[in-house]
Amino acid sequence: MWIRKLFDRLTTMNKTKTVALSVAVGIVGGVGLYTFLYAKGTAYLFNDPQACANCHVMRDQYDGWLKSSHRSAATCNDCHTPQGFVGKYANKASNGFWHSFAFTTGRFHEPIQIKKHNREITENACRKCHAEITSSIEANHKAGDEISCLQCHRNVGHMH
Repeated sequence: MWIRKLFDRLTTMNKTKTVALSVAVGIVGGVGLYTFLYAKGTAYLFNDPQACANCHVMRDQYDGWLKSSHRSAATCNDCHTPQGFVGKYANKASNGFWHSFAFTTGRFHEPIQIKKHNREITENACRKCHAEITSSIEANHKAGDEISCLQCHRNVGHMH
């Protein structure tokens, strides 16, 4: 439906506007594709932790993960993306866009810091893999107490 409306609108525009719009869309699409290929964007579609180290600000985290006990049990995606196909790739797409934007514009904190939404994903991953332990720990706390795995285990997965 919306495609038909867009097509009708484009066909009723004068030729100059149509060409200008086409050039603008082509430039944006070309720059986006170039950026995706230059940044090795296809590597992020898979589960290889090396892809996370494509960015210089992640090198310390990757090197820390290589030395951690989690290296034999978990990859970046196991801890930093939600379960399920749609959630995983929606999160990866959102993070990919915003990370690219931040790195391109120079608007990022170094050392890199995890945002609240991604911290919640990571916290849920800890609790899922270590459910037996976390349920025992939570049983010893009052209801409503905020308990975070990262309060005590900040450097378990990789350096921070």
